[in-house]
Amino acid sequence: MASISLSLPLTETPEPIGPDLPDASPLSIARRLAKRFAQTAAERDARGGTPKAERDALRASGLLALSIPTVHGGLGATWRTTLDVVRTLARADSSLAHVFGFRHLMLATVRLFGSPAQWQALFEQTSRHRWFWGNALNPLDERTIGHARDAWFEFSGQKSFCSGALDSEMLIVCARHAETRAYLVAAVPTQRSGISIADDWNNFGQRQTDSGSVTLEQVRVEHHELLADPGPFSSPFAGLRPLIAQLILTNIYLGIAEAAFDDARHYTLNEARPWPASKVASTGEDPYILSQYGEFWLGLEAARALADRAAAGLDKAWSRGTRLAANERGEVALTVASAKVAAAQTGHDICTRMFDVTGARATHGELRLDRHWRNLRTHTLHDPLAYKIREIGEWALNRTYPTPSFYS
Repeated sequence: MASISLSLPLTETPEPIGPDLPDASPLSIARRLAKRFAQTAAERDARGGTPKAERDALRASGLLALSIPTVHGGLGATWRTTLDVVRTLARADSSLAHVFGFRHLMLATVRLFGSPAQWQALFEQTSRHRWFWGNALNPLDERTIGHARDAWFEFSGQKSFCSGALDSEMLIVCARHAETRAYLVAAVPTQRSGISIADDWNNFGQRQTDSGSVTLEQVRVEHHELLADPGPFSSPFAGLRPLIAQLILTNIYLGIAEAAFDDARHYTLNEARPWPASKVASTGEDPYILSQYGEFWLGLEAARALADRAAAGLDKAWSRGTRLAANERGEVALTVASAKVAAAQTGHDICTRMFDVTGARATHGELRLDRHWRNLRTHTLHDPLAYKIREIGEWALNRTYPTPSFYS
């Protein structure tokens, strides 16, 4: 049985990818990377573990500086462009899109929660050294406690779902203050004494996100490493952090849905056989299959429009900075929630029904077409979709904006 390939075959010497190429826009670089990543995505999904070579390719590409302002050594991209890159990578490999997108989320966390002196210095070092940032924040996991010492804090405990922590240079960590129970968020080097990262991620989807656990044992966190000025949710502008997270997820979902659609279309046109009762010469003429592809396309078009509208709203809110008002933040939260629900629902529909338009042969294990459903199913459990829909309902009926939290 022929396997599905959505990109050009690999050569012994990969095409160079990086910001010094003549056609070096972020999206063109991302497309070149996506072609390379797609060739091994199914095999790496089976293997799991850390995609070290692919992460190093992202380092070499210059895209790790994508969202950093040019004055601090970055590419100065808008959120719309950054999210388009996330979606492009997700079409090829949603695990790599995940760690790439969350890496820019960690930088946004530094910008939104930290002081200018903190984020400017960290942005410049990140650009210069091509750092990967990992996530050890997970506010739902409250096993990590911060104890105040004379001139520093001691973090001890464990965090789960720490995407991208392995093979990172910096981490965003979070602890509950032992006395006040306030959130303590800090940016620390991954190699700091007392930090250990377990290779214990073995879920059925997003298998190369390294989303395992991080243990902190009496980790020293200096006061200047705490992102406390202005700190979490201190203003509507600081409250953009969860909206960036949700919109990164949205574009990963959409990229997965687009990849599933493309794989299904390729198989339908090149491998699937018409059902005898259809009395047509090719599967592409089957009216029932055509109808389903029409439904898939309508869902994708709607989700794309909502995702792009939400990205435009985020860029507008980001440009407002500390002048951003609560109602403006609320409007962005609604557009992001709408886009996320649409992308998730459309993605689940396509990733499930794609086998109705490809047939039994498409379930062959070598193809691993089920990875699209597994990746999306794993990721959409990040926070329950029903509660996102309820937030939208609160606005639709009562004109109440979503309450800022780490998930809304």
